Amino acid sequence: MMKLEPHFKQLILDSTGADSVQRAETLQNLWSGYGQIVRYTLHGARVPSVVVKHVRLPQPSSHPRGWNTDISHQRKLKSYQVETAWYQQYSSRCKDLCRVPQCLAVEKVGEEVFMVLEDLDAAGYPLRKSSVTIREMKQCLKWLAHFHATFLHTEPVNLWETGTYWHLATRPDEWEALEDTELKKAAKKLDAVLNAAKYQTLVHGDAKLANFCFSPSGNAVSAVDFQYVGGGCGMKDVAYFIGSCLYEEDCERYETELLDAYFDALKHAVGNQHSEMDKEALETEWRQLFPVAWTDFHRFIKGWSPGHWKINSYSERVARETIARLL
Repeated sequence: MMKLEPHFKQLILDSTGADSVQRAETLQNLWSGYGQIVRYTLHGARVPSVVVKHVRLPQPSSHPRGWNTDISHQRKLKSYQVETAWYQQYSSRCKDLCRVPQCLAVEKVGEEVFMVLEDLDAAGYPLRKSSVTIREMKQCLKWLAHFHATFLHTEPVNLWETGTYWHLATRPDEWEALEDTELKKAAKKLDAVLNAAKYQTLVHGDAKLANFCFSPSGNAVSAVDFQYVGGGCGMKDVAYFIGSCLYEEDCERYETELLDAYFDALKHAVGNQHSEMDKEALETEWRQLFPVAWTDFHRFIKGWSPGHWKINSYSERVARETIARLL
């Protein structure tokens, strides 16, 4: 258990106006031993609790999948710098339809980062789901649509220039390990096509189901974990999210319905926020890039974990068709 130093305890008290603070529970240990996410109970504050993301940045001695390299360490280190920048400079632009936790305080001391965040459980988003209905998936896609609309053509200053945790330039080890020669050969082309999209936005970068928090009714969601937010085509988030929820037979069965729901929400959000933008041109470009984004993540996962459950016949078919069209 990571000890709450007096300095950080005072930061919680000052940022919330609480009289006292008490550790309630550890919500999550961060990947590869880089710290913890902890809920703290407050007394005498306007809210009952906060969630603290407490990061320490040691050189790790081991990794769950063997990717113990300095490249991996530097990527994680930057990811926490990016997340603090996100909360300090960008998160306030997110309104109710792309709800994120309010950041109450951020501080970096030496090799530690300390973020005091709104507790989404107390704010009305207490549910985490390991599986979802199509209706619930559409709520998450609606969140992504409003997020992407909010940040269309936003320069990713102090964020990842190219968002997502699987971006090719930050994953040379996984590319080198990839045994699928066609996919390996196509990797740079896939990356270039996505980066050349006319319509760029900020992508969440790790928009898996586990990073969405649901209201009790399932009619509203919020999202967390902004370590890999950065520039890119919104289809990266959409393809990754759908793939995090569905097995191969349902990917094909529901692909059109889910994309239609996303683009309906996107056009509505863009119409409200960017009335001068050509919504049809945006949709046309991004629909064409959906299989490219899907193939790009498939490329990463085959190099990172060749036995992963997400490697399936649907993804293989999409990849082969996409590569044939691009090369």
